[in-house]
Amino acid sequence: MPFSLQMDAAGVNALLRRAFPDGPDAHFPTVTQAEPGRVLVVRPYHASMLRPGELVSGPTLMGLADTAAYALVLSHVGEQLMAVTSSLVMNFLRGARPGDIFAEAQMPRLGRRNAVCDVRLWTERPDRLAAQATVTYAIP
Repeated sequence: MPFSLQMDAAGVNALLRRAFPDGPDAHFPTVTQAEPGRVLVVRPYHASMLRPGELVSGPTLMGLADTAAYALVLSHVGEQLMAVTSSLVMNFLRGARPGDIFAEAQMPRLGRRNAVCDVRLWTERPDRLAAQATVTYAIP
């Protein structure tokens, strides 16, 4: 299914920073690429992301998966800030070593009422996935 962008990466970043004015800091995720059906998001490394054992924590990975899916949805439906997560299924595949976290989100389905996103996360390199999530967003 062909998808068309309503906002590019800069537009999504600006919208997220307006919507979450207390959140953006040096560690806030940034959309680095937006194209039809896909976004790439990066969250800069910070030691607060780590769990015991010097691995990136599960809640950090889940938060980035949700953020990447939200960015993907917004890039395709525009300024629909009331789009909300209705489902997030997370699969942890291996420990994520300390470093910037990358999330690539793709959209297998975009309907009038919901969007399904497949999100893959890594810190080392894209072929060494740390986690995969399927995230569904309800669209108002």
